[in-house]
Amino acid sequence: MKSKFILALLLCTVSYTNSQEISDTSFGKGLINFTAKDSSFSIKFAPRFQVRSNSSWNHDGEQYTSPEHNFTVRRARLKFDGFAYSPKLIYKIELGLSNRDIVGANQFNRNTPRYILDAVLMWNFYGNWELWAGQTKLPGNVERVVSSGNLQLINRSLLNSRFNIDRDLGIQLRHKTNLGGNFLMREKISISQGEGRNVTEGNEGGLQYTARLEFLPFGTFKSKGDYSQSDLKREPKPKLMVGFTYNYNQDAVRERGFAGDYMIRTDGSLYETDQTTLFADAMFKHKGFSFMGEYAKRTADDEIATEADGTTPTGNIVLTGNALNLQAGYLFKNNYEIAARFTTIDYESITQTLPLKQYTLGVNKFIVGHKLKLQSDISYTTENGNEDSITFRMGFDIHF
Repeated sequence: MKSKFILALLLCTVSYTNSQEISDTSFGKGLINFTAKDSSFSIKFAPRFQVRSNSSWNHDGEQYTSPEHNFTVRRARLKFDGFAYSPKLIYKIELGLSNRDIVGANQFNRNTPRYILDAVLMWNFYGNWELWAGQTKLPGNVERVVSSGNLQLINRSLLNSRFNIDRDLGIQLRHKTNLGGNFLMREKISISQGEGRNVTEGNEGGLQYTARLEFLPFGTFKSKGDYSQSDLKREPKPKLMVGFTYNYNQDAVRERGFAGDYMIRTDGSLYETDQTTLFADAMFKHKGFSFMGEYAKRTADDEIATEADGTTPTGNIVLTGNALNLQAGYLFKNNYEIAARFTTIDYESITQTLPLKQYTLGVNKFIVGHKLKLQSDISYTTENGNEDSITFRMGFDIHF
């Protein structure tokens, strides 16, 4: 049924665009930009996709093995946003079409593809106050909230893949405060279901509570650059954002709170344990130079899931530990950029997972900013201090 809806939506879009000979929009500004004559609503439609090539060499203890290659459509998405009834009531819908976007069918989402990424209303109900309701990204680490279309390297770091808190269904309250001069503070809190996106058979376990504080001592970035990697706007004056996030997932039933396997016992019940995740991060930009740093830490009351008797392990283990990610780049005036990243992950010994270190070097060519770009990077990853693998990736992004 969902696939038929998406097909009908695409046909309507094609029919609309074919009926228009001239449009005042331009590449990167959305395929459709429409505002009702009575200003009662607006809509922008912007499809995008990313194609990736990956080659990897694994170390077998003596030498590197023959390379493995694969090509993927990493992301393919349809994005709709605008306002409804009033410019103070904004909506966003984003649908995923690629395999990686929709994977994750299980008994808790009625064994269906997970097409919906975002479906959220954002209401500026008073002054600097906003109320968000629906499914969208939680106010977690800055790297995760940065759109996958605005990344400096081919993909996000190992810190993000292991410790982020991602999307969930619930409400968020957001506010910003001027502390004097250009100094800005932003406060964000949320209450959500706690098991990630597209869950239909919930709420299992307890709710998830998130709070984030952000400080911008030198004022706002150009074009929301604090949530877009690379200094494409070449900030003429230094800009800095420092953020702190606290996340508490009460009675979590998945190995990573919002993700990972459900911790199901043999009697069909779910193992529950409280999980806490902390983030500290920063984004800095000035005259083409950009820097992002992140620290993450996850703890749990009881990492090892047990059967109802409280002693027999189920085989599930909550992924706890800490990680550090440092990333920097410089954008030249010819729109080429070099970037580097270092990530280290140390898991709690009880998880029986070996520590990781990864070094990445990347080169980008921006044709129309992040909307049309070519990227490549090479990563060297060690596991527990031993040679492990080398990965070379290339790809392009196109965002209408």
